[in-house]
Amino acid sequence: MVARKFVVRHEDSSFDVDYDTEDGLEVLRFQIFSLTLVPPEEQKIVAEDDNRLVSDESDLASISERLRLVSIEEDSVENSDAEMVKSDEELARMLQAEEDAMMFQQFVAARVSGGFEERIRPYISQVLMYEDPVRQEAARKTVPKDELEEKALVSLAKEGNFEPSKKERDYAFLLQLLFWFKRSFRWVNEPPCDFCGNKTISQGMGNPLTSELAYGAHRVELYRCTMCPTITRFPRYNDPLKLVETKKGRCGEWANCFTLYCRSFGYDSRLIMDFTDHVWTECYSHSLKRWIHLDPCEGVYDKPMLYEKGWNKKLNYVIAISKDGVCDVTKRYTKKWHEVLSRRTLTTESSLQDGLRTLTRERRSSLMYESLPELEFRDRQEQEELERNLHSPDDASVSLPGRQSGDREWRIMRSEFGSDENSSVSSSSCPVRKCVDDHVFNIYDSFLPILTQFVEDGLPVARAIQVLQMIKQVLVDLKNTPYKTRKARLTLDSDSSSSFPEQFLPALGDLLLALSLKSERDTNDKSVTLCLDGKPTKTAIALPVALDALRELIADLSKCQNVNKDSLSFPLLKQNRICSGSVLASGEELPSGIATAAFDGIQESKWEEPNGAKGCWIVYKTLYNQMHQLIAYEIMSANDAPERDPKDWVLEGSNDGGSSWCVLDKQTSQVFEERFQRKSYKITTPGFQANLFRFRFLSVRDMNSTSRLQLGSIDLYRSHQ
Repeated sequence: MVARKFVVRHEDSSFDVDYDTEDGLEVLRFQIFSLTLVPPEEQKIVAEDDNRLVSDESDLASISERLRLVSIEEDSVENSDAEMVKSDEELARMLQAEEDAMMFQQFVAARVSGGFEERIRPYISQVLMYEDPVRQEAARKTVPKDELEEKALVSLAKEGNFEPSKKERDYAFLLQLLFWFKRSFRWVNEPPCDFCGNKTISQGMGNPLTSELAYGAHRVELYRCTMCPTITRFPRYNDPLKLVETKKGRCGEWANCFTLYCRSFGYDSRLIMDFTDHVWTECYSHSLKRWIHLDPCEGVYDKPMLYEKGWNKKLNYVIAISKDGVCDVTKRYTKKWHEVLSRRTLTTESSLQDGLRTLTRERRSSLMYESLPELEFRDRQEQEELERNLHSPDDASVSLPGRQSGDREWRIMRSEFGSDENSSVSSSSCPVRKCVDDHVFNIYDSFLPILTQFVEDGLPVARAIQVLQMIKQVLVDLKNTPYKTRKARLTLDSDSSSSFPEQFLPALGDLLLALSLKSERDTNDKSVTLCLDGKPTKTAIALPVALDALRELIADLSKCQNVNKDSLSFPLLKQNRICSGSVLASGEELPSGIATAAFDGIQESKWEEPNGAKGCWIVYKTLYNQMHQLIAYEIMSANDAPERDPKDWVLEGSNDGGSSWCVLDKQTSQVFEERFQRKSYKITTPGFQANLFRFRFLSVRDMNSTSRLQLGSIDLYRSHQ
């Protein structure tokens, strides 16, 4: 650990930064962000004395104390030719390797029989099935469209986008369709026994039945049960109509069926055939104006380097096939083109392109003339993008997993396994993320009038819990109704124990407001209807938070002997929660374990740091840099993997942009006995005003069995202002 004092010059200003080198470069970037408002991901920091770039590999203890900050935007104008292109030596090596590969390709291709086009043609017939209205309708009927629409809108709202464009909504829905398909479809290693459900063993291939051939199953695998004499058939169906029904298969069936689903909802889609034995989907995003990689088997999107970098695949040909033509997209999926080129020996590059153009012309020959210019423009755009991608640097901060689908031994045999720990996409360089959680603050505060009414009426604990259960049930009813027209009824009766006490209705006002709901008296005056009072998305994002909070409140209240004024305090009441700040973390899992998940008020979500077991951090910056006196905080364990729970940590605050830190609390040997367990901590020496709060997690429950840290939630509580 070395304490340094830097002077950072930016534009016409200079800033003093006190810094501890143990914290790493990301913390220094966040401190500079607090002072200059240049986001960490857009910062370029150079030492003024020798113009040396400050990077993750720099020795922060020995670099010059005078630094200069250049934003990436400014730097793009100032970059020298040396920074714009690769070195002459490296470029020469690559060109020579490509030339050698092309010569080898010419030699081998001359000795290999043709037929590349004929290998592609069956897949053209395959993708044309996706245009069949009957198949499309069959697929749409199986999709919970309203549920996925709601999830798509909530995902956008969590990023602060409550008014998305149609293009943004469409893209968000596509991702939810991918996640739903991943949950719904079943991977088959060996099918279970048709008779008793036990494990089976392969018995080779069988002859297809007429009923199987009707859906394109020209190959049928046979499996013998290990517990009974039954032989189970596994037809490899090619017709996506049958796959919509069976919902099972391997990568071919997964990609085949998922591409049908994408076309069924109007997405420009294509089947991607990897000649090294994998299949996936691409869809065109009008929001991003490019083709998006979607792998339904893995549930991964827009990560084209997954195969070469994560699975360690040695790619050769990756061909996109759609109703509008055929395209070679190999360059999207590699950063090692000269190596890939040496493996492309089935035909010459010129013959390949000629063949693909022929197939594309055939497909477009029947199209209306007006639609051709748009397709050709998109083709040109894509070719330019593929060339840019080939020479753009790889994002070293993103870690891609080995293959997750399929039997472990099968994946190891194919050398696609990766590691046990690295099972998801993760990033060690996180952007500053905005917390969209003011509704969590409002929901937590809304329980005060309800509990106050309990105290004033002298309700026994059992009756108070019963009333809360009624509130919870009506919210469950609301959640189970279509999100655009949510409505549920609450029966009123002051005397009946099975109905909601009418005198408590006014106390519900704040909770309904926090949920963007309103109550309307029914004509019989014996019930009220709760319905939307604002944008459906605001209710959709808030309902899960309210339900989780009610479950916890009921559990906490059940441990009380009575409800009195002393009960109206922390931790039963969670008032003055800090919200709407921004977060930066040392690492995160993508897309479901990002840093803001720790502050969204939802139990099922979590922040996951893939390399955090032996130390990591998360920094919270308050809205508008408001100073707060922290008086308490809570941490909740996540849904699984107790070995990843935080065990030792330090909580610090800063009021000078992160130049110096004051220790607010320190905990050691903490154990979360249950999943979703919330632990509350009071700041024993309050009084320090801060606008930056940092958790330094020092270790997890079992560092020997995991490299990861995860937690369900963090809640910070300030003093009353």
